[in-house]
Amino acid sequence: MTGFVSFVSSGPGDPELLTVKAVNRMLAADAILFDDLSAGPILAHARADADLVSVGKRAGRPSPSQEHISRLLVDYALTGKRVVRLKSGDAGIFGRLEEEVLALEAAGIRYEIIPGVPSACAAAAAAGIPLTRRITARRVQFVTGHDATGDLPTGMNMAALADPDATTVVFMAKRTFPKLVRLLHEHGLPGATPALLVESVSRPEQKIIRATIAALAKMLEDNIGDAPALILYGALADPPA
Repeated sequence: MTGFVSFVSSGPGDPELLTVKAVNRMLAADAILFDDLSAGPILAHARADADLVSVGKRAGRPSPSQEHISRLLVDYALTGKRVVRLKSGDAGIFGRLEEEVLALEAAGIRYEIIPGVPSACAAAAAAGIPLTRRITARRVQFVTGHDATGDLPTGMNMAALADPDATTVVFMAKRTFPKLVRLLHEHGLPGATPALLVESVSRPEQKIIRATIAALAKMLEDNIGDAPALILYGALADPPA
């Protein structure tokens, strides 16, 4: 009998931000394949007899290939197990969800997708700011800071990314942010544009740095550190006094 896969979004890291449905699926799972950022206290909701398999990807570190992860999901489900694929933040935002879904569909395996708190929303909340504002920030945009090679993606819509009336959130951004800022400047976005660097959002070690895009780019040229981070920039990154 073929099993079932639940893609469970674990949120940004704080186990209290898990949804009730996410916790219920973890409690029922025979196997949990989890990302690095979904480990720690979140896995306390797993059954004692569940298989826990780390399949996390981190920039600059040895990581399982996407093909290997998809194959594991299929293999576990084909044994009839209830499988949870635990992804950080919201599974549908820069989580390579579609590739794993397609692998399950090709194998005839049923699945569900459970949304979660996006790390961008948690970062804005931690900084005490909204992501939108009536009239002055009507648009929010999410963009990845690196491609499969670790470099800044090519073909980015720089006119949109340099829009001063948008709130922009850059995921996996620290290594390439200085290069992005140079391009933003070429497309007219002032170096004085407010920016936020939020590391380890919602976790005890969370760190928030308020700066301008120019100052933040200079800081990241010298030290990026190992902590996972998001960068937000735009007028709303500088809260009113």
